[in-house]
Amino acid sequence: MRFDTRLIHEGQSPDPLTGAVNVPIYLSSTFRQSAPDVHQGYVYSRSGNPTRAALEKTLAALEGGRAGLAFSSGLGALATLLEAYPSGSRIVSEVDLYGGTWRLFEHHRRQFGLRVEYVDMRRLDRVRAALREKTDLVYLETPTNPLLRIVDISAVVRLARAAHVPVAVDNTFATPALQRPLELGADIVLHSMTKYLGGHSDIVGGALVVRGAKDAEQLAWLQNAVGAVPSPFDCFLVLRGIHTLGVRMRAHGASAAAVAEVLERHRKVRAVHYPGLSSHPEHALARRQMDGYGGIVSVEIPGGTSAVLRFLSHLKVFTLAESLGGVESLVDHPATMTHASVPRAEREAHGVTEGLVRLSCGIEDPADLADDVRSALGAV
Repeated sequence: MRFDTRLIHEGQSPDPLTGAVNVPIYLSSTFRQSAPDVHQGYVYSRSGNPTRAALEKTLAALEGGRAGLAFSSGLGALATLLEAYPSGSRIVSEVDLYGGTWRLFEHHRRQFGLRVEYVDMRRLDRVRAALREKTDLVYLETPTNPLLRIVDISAVVRLARAAHVPVAVDNTFATPALQRPLELGADIVLHSMTKYLGGHSDIVGGALVVRGAKDAEQLAWLQNAVGAVPSPFDCFLVLRGIHTLGVRMRAHGASAAAVAEVLERHRKVRAVHYPGLSSHPEHALARRQMDGYGGIVSVEIPGGTSAVLRFLSHLKVFTLAESLGGVESLVDHPATMTHASVPRAEREAHGVTEGLVRLSCGIEDPADLADDVRSALGAV
């Protein structure tokens, strides 16, 4: 089956008891046992729930993995993944990261002996150099948040394989509709399901999808032991969102392309970051590695904070809010919102300046979004 068909049917067969075409929401915390440890596959909803199981099966199928694991947030998924790496472990990470990921690495896990080295993974020579020291995990986003850099997953995987290091990829921005890292050799995929997988800004959730049996077994054990699992209702909402993922990602991409073109031509813009533009440094790589360019555009506006505030205050269709990936268009100021936990000097050293604005282009009419951005720039 082709991808859009699989979105509707993978892991989501009609209910055998009633014929319901949607997966039922099993709002039960516990399940009857006919004798001690004799049950029908479910014991306690932290350990497993039929609605969650359907979502996890769907996620695994769409990403091409052995197993999918759902969590109560993207950071819950990452925190559980990090539980597999004890004190003294070393991670080589892409430098351009979601601020919450950096916060978890630096403000929490470092105090327990986790070591993280940040490199620009577009520079394979730097990845190779970082891997000369014993490494336990390579971690990256592509496209990155918020600068929309594109990392060559296959090339990084080749370097990691030579050093016998697993690779984890945050695929939140692309989703399996546009990019499937496991097919490119990665071992683990992470998602914030809050974003495009859910797609409607009405749930918070996360996921891991794994390639290998050993990772699947270990992370399933940690999922149960740590307990950062989503509710059955949230799982149902993500399944509902996945049904329209293909058509939504195409609409998001059309919106982002229209906005990026306006921004690239505008005299009040310093730089535009969108891999769909031919001017993007990794445009050719994105075209080769992805099936589309996604719905996120970042723009650098000269004039400092005052200029950015004028731009934000004059947007009418875009809503100033944290998060991304919903059907509605959102705008974020990373320096004071999603990346505020990263020290200013470190933020600015790799490009997250006071003038950077991140636009999550929704599925409204692309012309309205382009007009909204153009009008707001006129007020700067």
